[in-house]
Amino acid sequence: MTNSPYQPLYEYRRGDSFQELRNEITESVHFGAVAVVNCRGELIASYGDPHTITYLRSTAKPFQALPFIESEAPQKYDLTDEEIAIICSSHSGCDEHVAVVQKLQAKCGVQESDLLCGVHYPLHEETSRAMRQRGEKSTPNRHNCSGKHSGMIAFARFQNLPYDDYINPQHPIQQTIKAVFAEMCNLPAEEVQIGTDGCSAPNFAVPLYHAAWAYARLCDPVGGAVSPSQRVEACQRITRAMTAFPHLVAGPERFDTRLMEVGEGRILSKTGAEGYQGIGLIPSSSESRSPAIGIALKIADGDQRGRVSAAVSVEVLRQLGALSDAALTALSEFGPCLPLRNFRQLSVGTANPIFTLQWHR
Repeated sequence: MTNSPYQPLYEYRRGDSFQELRNEITESVHFGAVAVVNCRGELIASYGDPHTITYLRSTAKPFQALPFIESEAPQKYDLTDEEIAIICSSHSGCDEHVAVVQKLQAKCGVQESDLLCGVHYPLHEETSRAMRQRGEKSTPNRHNCSGKHSGMIAFARFQNLPYDDYINPQHPIQQTIKAVFAEMCNLPAEEVQIGTDGCSAPNFAVPLYHAAWAYARLCDPVGGAVSPSQRVEACQRITRAMTAFPHLVAGPERFDTRLMEVGEGRILSKTGAEGYQGIGLIPSSSESRSPAIGIALKIADGDQRGRVSAAVSVEVLRQLGALSDAALTALSEFGPCLPLRNFRQLSVGTANPIFTLQWHR
């Protein structure tokens, strides 16, 4: 990968379990890039090319929700923090997730049949298995993006706009979402590249640096000079909702949920497909002089199982000093170092980070 923006991040090593893995050799290597930026736009650390342009996928969801939350719609519809969390989520399709989506839809006059996200069985295996055993077909509300789509339709309804084509990039709400996202990234809107997401809604490609900056500003809109005041309040409500109800943002045994639980209100986390991860470090009131930090990382091969992006995220946070020893222990099931086991659960190798962040300040 000569001249690639991606550099080696994580490796899998396999050895002889009967010799206590003493003969380990590298079996595979995952490449990627990382950007760490504070809310003032200062590049704190990086690995690989922090200006690599790639799609955020579902990592963009808090920003896609932002213009809806900064309008008067949450007051009109009396939205709870649980409902705001589900709008920002890639939920697992559990019964609890669907119940919150239904409450959101009932308040906003949205019908499940209005959703254009498509249909898949729940990401939560137990729920999916139970549905199949009952012979129950999945529906749009079980889709991991149903909260986002419900929010987009609700925003269109609030503005008295047609919503039969609300996912069209030229639809007024999508143009508004793109403009707000660009402003949070401190980019001209025309520099935000548009693609179609897995759920058919528009998605954004920007440099990792700008995505990380947007996450830092989301986590500290005052220090990040976000304006107007309605947007500051909306940023604060989104981060509060996501960190207060992390089980709604993802689901059981998933990285975003567990990281935010361990972070106890200080860490915002949102995974995207194809190996993307966004993280925000929220300063406490006692750390008002310490600006919020945003992290954006991409695993080049797409990381279909999501194990590498989670392990690399834990390692980035470890190198930043953002996790205590207790927090690292609580997150050990995700990394940064993991045992490799075969179908007999024998230890046959190890998976480890192989990068050191480059510090810029």
